[in-house]
Amino acid sequence: MDQNHEIFDLVTALEVSEGKGTTFYSWLDVPSTATLVEINKAYRKKSIQLHPDKNPGVKGIHERFARLGVIATILKNPEERKRYDFFYKNGVPKWRGSGYYYARFRPGLGTVLVFLTILTSGLQYLVQTLNYKRDLMRIELAIQDARLAAWGPKMEPLQGKRKVKVNLGGGARQDGAGNIVPGKMLDMVVEQDNVFILDPSGNLHLLDTSSATPAAISKTWFIELLVSNIRKFSYSRENSGNDVDNEPSAPTVDRSDSPVSGASEGEEPRQAEHAAAVKAGGRRRKAARKR
Repeated sequence: MDQNHEIFDLVTALEVSEGKGTTFYSWLDVPSTATLVEINKAYRKKSIQLHPDKNPGVKGIHERFARLGVIATILKNPEERKRYDFFYKNGVPKWRGSGYYYARFRPGLGTVLVFLTILTSGLQYLVQTLNYKRDLMRIELAIQDARLAAWGPKMEPLQGKRKVKVNLGGGARQDGAGNIVPGKMLDMVVEQDNVFILDPSGNLHLLDTSSATPAAISKTWFIELLVSNIRKFSYSRENSGNDVDNEPSAPTVDRSDSPVSGASEGEEPRQAEHAAAVKAGGRRRKAARKR
């Protein structure tokens, strides 16, 4: 399979470089029935023409010269030439297998994640669209049933409000035990062309197509997650800024040289002496009495 892939690559590269429809044989200017001697002779002639030393500064000459050597090697090998002749006669397949494309266009982790994100978001958007269309159909059907119950088969609008019951759960049906189960009934009020839903508390809610939630890219999971994280980050920054603003300032210490009020002048030298002793490494040792 890898050998087939090598031939596919060479065929593609050769057509890009030398023109569409160029084959191994036509490039060497030999027939498909050429002998090994004819192939060697054609290869030597072509290699002289395409040698980089004779074509200085020609763009792509090194790639063309290297490709010539690979093609000549394939045609000189009976098994590889037989493999190439099969595709030469039947054509190179347009679809070359998933392994071929994966090996040449192997995506990285980031590409895979981006692809999965786009794919899942697109599928979610598609589901939203289908649900929106289904809800529109249900709303239009409920409005039509409510008007039919309020106005009758002629569907002529009547003045005033009319309270009706609309079946939203389908017709009556039998359960497994054979009991008749009615459909889900909903109280509605029809006032001219407007249809309202009547909730248990007696409030009226207008029912129209705007009641359905349309599909939106902003409601897909990735966009919602992104927006949520941005909001959380902004909220945390605001809170941290408020904490800094509300932090109490450090109390100021009175460092005046004046003595503390209420302290005698004799206590001040003793306090200074005690402070010096503490800085020296501990309490000041008392002097020993002389006997």
